Amino acid sequence: MPTIALVDDDRHILTSVSMALEAEGYSTSTYTDGVAALQGLEDTPPDMAIFDIKMPRMDGMELLRRLRQKSDLPVIFLTSKDEEIDELFGLKMGADDFIRKPFSQRLLVERVKAVLRRAQNREGIEVTGEASKIIERGRLMMDPDRHSSTWDGRSVTLTVTEFLILQALAQRPGIVKSRDSLMDAAYDDQVYVDDRTIDSHIKRLRKKFKVVDDDFDAIETLYGVGYRFREM
Repeated sequence: MPTIALVDDDRHILTSVSMALEAEGYSTSTYTDGVAALQGLEDTPPDMAIFDIKMPRMDGMELLRRLRQKSDLPVIFLTSKDEEIDELFGLKMGADDFIRKPFSQRLLVERVKAVLRRAQNREGIEVTGEASKIIERGRLMMDPDRHSSTWDGRSVTLTVTEFLILQALAQRPGIVKSRDSLMDAAYDDQVYVDDRTIDSHIKRLRKKFKVVDDDFDAIETLYGVGYRFREM
């Protein structure tokens, strides 16, 4: 079974969440601050991680920022904050999901299962047929089995959600995809996200590709309708 890394300075939360996940058959590793977690995640990479945002020494946002420099590990944020800006900022940085405190253990377990399913799909564990084939669209190449994407031969590292959204767009260039259809492609049915979540992922996708090509404009916005991948 997958290993889940838990990072939270509240030992009661670490204990209760560990027990809930282990009851479902998962293995867990725990850290009480971001500094220790960053080293532990590098030394012994888990299958996914759950970060609290408010922590001493290094908060969850900074931990995710540093992690994303080297890894596309799926990450869920735990937060007790109510400000919407935190969630949007976290998504822009590459978080895969958010859970607000207080939360039920059942909700957390279902969210973990959903994110892991998406991660398995991107690695080709459960993908068959068309979805497993390499996609080449102009200068873009995507290999779902390896979860790799390149633009003009240069690697672009994407999170699970970003990869699935781009894959949905690139599979049918010129066809407009509504936000709802992109939600369906990237998220499990049990996970609720709103339009702004998809917009945040699109902005981050564009930003990542612009790092390797400042003129990147392959993802087009049709205001009030959705997004499409430009026909090459």
